[in-house]
Amino acid sequence: MRAVVQKVVKGEVAVDGRLISSIGRGFVVFIGISIDDKDEDVLYMADKIPNLRVFEDEEGKMNLSLLELNGEILLISQFTLLGDVRKGRRPNFMTAAKPERALYLFNMLEDKIREKGCIVKTGKFQAMMQVSLINDGPVTILLDSKKIF
Repeated sequence: MRAVVQKVVKGEVAVDGRLISSIGRGFVVFIGISIDDKDEDVLYMADKIPNLRVFEDEEGKMNLSLLELNGEILLISQFTLLGDVRKGRRPNFMTAAKPERALYLFNMLEDKIREKGCIVKTGKFQAMMQVSLINDGPVTILLDSKKIF
């Protein structure tokens, strides 16, 4: 499971030109689910994401987590994070999970993060979405549950 976590002032997602979710200060998180992801991968991400200490404390040091700030998360499914372009120029998505499995794990991730006390909003699974955000920093963190980076 891969995640691109972006610290934002605000984020929103629209489908067919209609706003479906928006957040204030927090994270916009793009999630890619692979064919070999399991419950353990969900648990890893559900613990790691809300506890990332990338928000400034009173001294301006990155020392606070999303949980400590009562920030929000906009969780967006993005299978293209699993695109492999090592060979050729067109991405190969063979390692991306099938939609049914991906939706199951995505929903589990949403639930597990919410159980930690976070406000979680989402995009629309398998929809063409227009995502807009205002980065704060910018701060962008890459996560992989297999810890390849």
